[in-house]
Amino acid sequence: MSDEGDVRLPPEAVEAVCRHMNDDHAEDCRTIVRGLAGVEAERARMTGLDGRGARFQVEARGERSEVLVAWVSPPADRAGVRVEVVRLLESARAALGPTDDRDGAR
Repeated sequence: MSDEGDVRLPPEAVEAVCRHMNDDHAEDCRTIVRGLAGVEAERARMTGLDGRGARFQVEARGERSEVLVAWVSPPADRAGVRVEVVRLLESARAALGPTDDRDGAR
């Protein structure tokens, strides 16, 4: 994580979190971006995180951009990152309303 905020994780821990999210929770990344950043992304990959939030590279309508999604409450450690990512996902699902977020239907 960067010097932004109080969270300090070694780069290998940040890489491990991002790899896990992208390999095992790719659709959750897309849901977070859709629900909290308002970007109708075809793809979203977590690229980093720091004390401010989680960063995602998104592909929408053939263009790539980076989006920062702010934490609900900045995590203090790696265990806290998991809690905050779950909070982001729950907040995103609530913002999207009753949808099937697995296929992007609204």
